Amino acid sequence: MVGTAGVVVGLLNLAAGVFPRFRHSRMHALAEVLPGAVSPLAAAASIVVGILLLLLAHGLKRRKRRAWGAAVALLPVGIAAQLVYRHSVFGAVLSLALLGFLVWHRKEFAALPDPRSRWKALANLIVLGGVSFGIGMVIVSSHPDKTVGSPSFWDRTQHVLWGLFGFEGPVRYTHDIDYTVGYSLGALGLLTVATTAYLAFRPEHPAARLTEDDEERLRELLAKHGARDSLGYFALRRDKGAVFSPTGKAAVCYRVISGVMLASGDPIGDVEAWPGAIERFMEEARAHSWTPAVHGCSETGGQVWTRETGMDALELGDEAIVDVADFTLSGRAMRNVRQMVKRIERNGYTTQVRRVRDLEPEELERVQKAADAWRDTDDERGFSMALGRIDAVKDSDAVIATAHLAPAEGEEPGPFGDLKALQYFVPWGPNGISLERMRRDRSADPGMNELLIVAALQAAPDLKIEQLSLNFAVFRSALERGEKLGAGPVTRITRGTLLFLSRWYQIESLYKFNDKFRPRWEPRFVVFRNTRDIPRIGLATMQAEGYLELPRVLRRKKAAEPRPCAHTTERVKAPGVVETAA
Repeated sequence: MVGTAGVVVGLLNLAAGVFPRFRHSRMHALAEVLPGAVSPLAAAASIVVGILLLLLAHGLKRRKRRAWGAAVALLPVGIAAQLVYRHSVFGAVLSLALLGFLVWHRKEFAALPDPRSRWKALANLIVLGGVSFGIGMVIVSSHPDKTVGSPSFWDRTQHVLWGLFGFEGPVRYTHDIDYTVGYSLGALGLLTVATTAYLAFRPEHPAARLTEDDEERLRELLAKHGARDSLGYFALRRDKGAVFSPTGKAAVCYRVISGVMLASGDPIGDVEAWPGAIERFMEEARAHSWTPAVHGCSETGGQVWTRETGMDALELGDEAIVDVADFTLSGRAMRNVRQMVKRIERNGYTTQVRRVRDLEPEELERVQKAADAWRDTDDERGFSMALGRIDAVKDSDAVIATAHLAPAEGEEPGPFGDLKALQYFVPWGPNGISLERMRRDRSADPGMNELLIVAALQAAPDLKIEQLSLNFAVFRSALERGEKLGAGPVTRITRGTLLFLSRWYQIESLYKFNDKFRPRWEPRFVVFRNTRDIPRIGLATMQAEGYLELPRVLRRKKAAEPRPCAHTTERVKAPGVVETAA
């Protein structure tokens, strides 16, 4: 409510400064006896206050302390400017009411600042500069009866550009309007420069990152309790922060994106200590006025989250898990996979499945380079089911499956030798692995993914692996229910919508691909505070997974990591989802 009020008051101040004042009002006579510079200055102040209030509205909505202080300082200036220039009693009264509300409820505005970087300065310069130019064009064009001649669009454009830098342009006015226009344009330019300079030179508050100490503590928890959740190892991504329970026996890992504090998977550690870690997570969210959310937790995790926080849960999809002891290529159900694997093997392909520590340094380097080269996006993607690196030292228990094809006689080997495809699996407790990425050379035969998954499952007993987690298929149960006989109209409409979206996000094809291996399906959930938060959480999740990106020039610099590598697949299409492109 207070954020909306800030927007309304900001727009009123902006309109009061941009458009000419009323010719008849009770305040008009008083304003006319004021010194000549007061009215143009009031117009400029009203514009500046209006823009700043619009910029502060989101912070007010999230109860940020600094936004509150800035708004309380700006509102009196806006009230005076509206009365002097526009003579708007209504706008002044509304501004005064908002000021009184903010002062009366000042204790409610205690949220700490968000993580920030100096890249926001460049974004501010581009966005606010464009807004200032647009408002300037309105100001220059809003006095047609007091403009000398008929200036062209190019003349008005030059006038705005020169005015933003504090110089006189080619457009001329009568009745001292040139002073009002000049002050207003100068104020817009000064506001753009001042806010950009403030953002550029203020201290950085970097986003939470996993420290060496945090990583060691998480690895200790995973060594004891890592078998409980197949997503647990992904907590070691270095772009996540961690909060620990008071006892240190559990932790929640998260990222903050667009004001959403997004946790992934279940808490790490002892289930009995989860409530303590969850409480710390919620305290951190309240302190910064972040929107808490959990992406991809298990049913047990969802029950604990909803019980401890009062939040709600929604089924997001299902994770495909194959039990090694039950896997076989025999039988009618596996005929398609069996035929594809045999065909590829007849074409001369061979496979190797090894722990990452068993690769020679030269081969590991070749694998890393191939993974980067075969990635079809500029940057790494993933969040909930991605580690983002191949590290033979810290992740030595990870498993790499590779496919090889010797070059034909007289044929030159490729840039990565005989390597044609790879899959990377991270540890899931002592007896399991979770698929982290799939990559292949585009010239390789179709079916590389099936070949390597089968190879990993067949090699699993020798590696003492009992279960393998494949991809996460969103809305799988909705697709399955919708294709059954007797499905209701709502279910059929839902399935039809998902099939339509599958043209871009590979929802159905991923489900069908995973289903080839006859897995058991484990449901995964998203936990949220309010239904109205779902769109915002969805956007934050897509940003975290890498599907919504800022222009490259505006992206925050990432800390360098040893051996950066790919993370998911040949093509990622939906949050936590991997396209298999067989």
